[in-house]
Amino acid sequence: MSTPVATETSQPARPEAIQAVPVRHPGRWVATAVVVLLAAMFIHMLATNNAFGWSFIGDYIFSKPVVNGAKTAIVLTILAMAIGVSLGVVIAVMRLSPNPILSGTAFLYTWFFRAVPRIVLLVLFGNLGILYARFEFGLPFDRQLGDLMGIDINGRIFGVDARTLLTGFVAGLFGLALSEAAYMAEIVRAGIQSIDPGQTEAASALGMSRGQTTRRIVLPQAMRVIVPPTGNETIAMLKDTALVAYVPVSNELFFQLQAIGNRTFRPFPMLVAACIWYLALTSVLMVGQYFLEKRFSRGVQQQARSRTRWRMLNITAGHGKGGGG
Repeated sequence: MSTPVATETSQPARPEAIQAVPVRHPGRWVATAVVVLLAAMFIHMLATNNAFGWSFIGDYIFSKPVVNGAKTAIVLTILAMAIGVSLGVVIAVMRLSPNPILSGTAFLYTWFFRAVPRIVLLVLFGNLGILYARFEFGLPFDRQLGDLMGIDINGRIFGVDARTLLTGFVAGLFGLALSEAAYMAEIVRAGIQSIDPGQTEAASALGMSRGQTTRRIVLPQAMRVIVPPTGNETIAMLKDTALVAYVPVSNELFFQLQAIGNRTFRPFPMLVAACIWYLALTSVLMVGQYFLEKRFSRGVQQQARSRTRWRMLNITAGHGKGGGG
């Protein structure tokens, strides 16, 4: 009679813990040292070079003409962007219209105002009084019709002197706004085209008109794409307000700082003061842009987080099934 022999089941040995060795990046330390050295040299230059004239800058940077010039720059930025954005939306919708006349007109508008430099447009608008001494409003071709019919026809309703209407501020405002509208039209067009066409088809199936679909469905969703470049355009517009000095507009920020520098024979400190003003104003706009982008991207961020959680749950479930087998 044989005696049964007990066999022990061999258990696999647990693997040893991996001793991870951090990867060294000597290039990063070298780059950091170079950046710190250059920053220290730059700060030392700012503090020790008398050409900056910090006390002189402090005497004039918040003077009344300069502050009024900053207000003019802010007002020009707000009005030009308001007109540019509103007109840009209309031109973008025209550009996407199936009507060839509307789309062709919108294309010609964007082609012209994107091709001509803004400084040229501002000088051109400042000299429109050369074309017309007065702007007359009324029946067109009244003189030609009167000559053809042999009678005197006065179809003018009212008129205004061109120099009274086209002041430096108004000419600069329209030059900036009309130029900005061309760029905003392309931004809005890109935002509209980023929306899934199925949304428009669904709105049409529900009986919504093209205008209702654009206002209620397309534009609210396109804002996520439109807002970031619009913020950049607003910052660029604030800086481009310095160009209205060529119209000329004398109560503008850069013009006033440059006038102080020329009058005191110290132009460089006033150029530094202009940099400080524009840095401060654009920093405020960048903060506003950040919060606007955060607001309009809330839905997208929530969808991304939901997709990530769902993907992680699927991966975890897959590993669980593999381990159970």
